[in-house]
Amino acid sequence: MQTSPSDNLATLDTASSAPRPAEPGRPRRPASPWRGRVMAAGLLLAALNLRPAVTSLGPLLEEVRDGLGMSGTVAGVLTSVPAACFAIFGLTAPRLARRWGLGAVVCAGLAAIATGLVLRPLAGGTMVFLAASGLALAGIAVSNILMPVIVKRWFPDRVGAMTGLYSMGLSLGTAAAAAATVPMTDALGGSWRVGLGVWALVAVVALVPWLFLARDRTSGSEAGGPEAGRSAESGTVTGGSASGGPASGGSAAVGSGADAPAAAEAPAADGTAIRITRSPIAWAMAVFFGFQATAAYISMGWMPQIFRDAGVSASTSGVLLAVVMAMGVPLAFVLPRLAARLRHQGVLVVILGVFGLVGYAGLWLAPAEGAWAWAVLLGVANCAFPLALTMIGMRARTHAGVARLSAFAQSIGYLLSIPGPLLVGVLYQHSGGWGQPIALMAGFMVPQIVAGVLAGRDRTLEDEA
Repeated sequence: MQTSPSDNLATLDTASSAPRPAEPGRPRRPASPWRGRVMAAGLLLAALNLRPAVTSLGPLLEEVRDGLGMSGTVAGVLTSVPAACFAIFGLTAPRLARRWGLGAVVCAGLAAIATGLVLRPLAGGTMVFLAASGLALAGIAVSNILMPVIVKRWFPDRVGAMTGLYSMGLSLGTAAAAAATVPMTDALGGSWRVGLGVWALVAVVALVPWLFLARDRTSGSEAGGPEAGRSAESGTVTGGSASGGPASGGSAAVGSGADAPAAAEAPAADGTAIRITRSPIAWAMAVFFGFQATAAYISMGWMPQIFRDAGVSASTSGVLLAVVMAMGVPLAFVLPRLAARLRHQGVLVVILGVFGLVGYAGLWLAPAEGAWAWAVLLGVANCAFPLALTMIGMRARTHAGVARLSAFAQSIGYLLSIPGPLLVGVLYQHSGGWGQPIALMAGFMVPQIVAGVLAGRDRTLEDEA
């Protein structure tokens, strides 16, 4: 009988969290302080490398297009690749981790990131560049799925603190790549190939602690110990509880099955089965997640080019993208706690949507004159991501329900986000300006608000059984 990715993840959770008895005649090896420090350092370094492959490209997209003879349509394909990789390659993460172990798979993911970032500057044509980017993004996709699981399993008594460390590293890497790529490129001779290649060195550094962690197949269970087993038995999930409350500052449900297939059944409180593909809550969450992801990837791929075409310098355009991304650092800690206090999270969805609509209006009317204001407004709007993750954890009462809902919403959502950046590139090329693409971006905000309001209602997946 074949197993689905969700079954694999359930097996992974059980295998990683349950304490393992010592072998006869062999005492259990105690966890040493240095291993915990290596794990924490590896977690932070890995998080720092999960976005630079994407955000380092945006500020240099014009130079890359000129150097490779890339059309606007192909550039749009390139900006859609991250979402496609997250949706496709993320599905393989649980099966690989069950076979080889969490540390080994994350190590392989970081190696793929480093290899892709090394090969990308060496590309002599568009297809090689796309293939190298795809390799790096595949590594990101696998690591992205497993990192929250590692937080939960390796640090069961410090989930909040380590999730905060992971989230901070993720946002810091995102913003740093956007802000520093152009200045580094200029300082190193002005070649976009060198500017993009520098980030491969950062990925290699991140790989070092994971070379040690990958060899330790028991580090997950030893670091977790009995606490991890109790966590699994109590039904908690990464960043959220079975009752729905976010527990770790904005990462609700990320590590609890985000890569399972869409069609799955979640048990309700009374034991009946819920076909998730027939759930209005699940579809509302998937659409909301998909459109917020669309906005994020459009921002990472095209925002610097919008500012550059308006007369803003390349370096300043990169800093503006960094501002957009950096707004997620403080708000990722505030929004989940605020959302948990509200019976209906739709009001937060509307507020973030209004910020986005005002930002797009300003970007259309005066992109250069009010560039900093529009970057801040759009950065606030992009914080729909931690809100979406929190809402996933609040829309189900059981551990299985949260896992299935997270799987469905994120996998379907990432698939829905693929066409957006591509359409922006097509409109940009054929219209010769940014009026129509920005109008499309603002138009995407409308279904995001509608779906978010529907998903924010005080209902759970089990209520629909």
